[in-house]
Amino acid sequence: MSRTRDDFRHFERLSTRWGDNDMYGHVNNVVYYAYFDTVVNRLLIDRAWLDPLKDDVIAVVAETQCRFFSSVAFPQILDIGVAVERLGNRSVTYQLGVFVQGSHTLAALGKFVHVYVDNHTRLPVSIPTHVKQGLTELTVAP
Repeated sequence: MSRTRDDFRHFERLSTRWGDNDMYGHVNNVVYYAYFDTVVNRLLIDRAWLDPLKDDVIAVVAETQCRFFSSVAFPQILDIGVAVERLGNRSVTYQLGVFVQGSHTLAALGKFVHVYVDNHTRLPVSIPTHVKQGLTELTVAP
């Protein structure tokens, strides 16, 4: 799948950290998943679609995936794009594009699935209406 910056509806800028690099001199694979979690949750919190400490309905991660195309390393700055690939009644699938700042070449493509659950029982529930409306604006063709 070939994605470009234009395929993503929202971007967050993240700095790589010294500790992100592994012994091979590039960002370790597992760190990408932390980037994805940070970017998606920052988006939800910044737009007031999620308050993980107070809301009765929260989003939990059900699936993640990442395809790597080129290495990134500290001290590079990353632009991570977010797009909604699928918006269901109880879950949302995000695509995340990792770009080195200033580059139009996709370094990695992530998939991140949130399932909405009751904060107390952890049973699946419908995505709150205001959240679903907002996520609709981020939806792109698969």
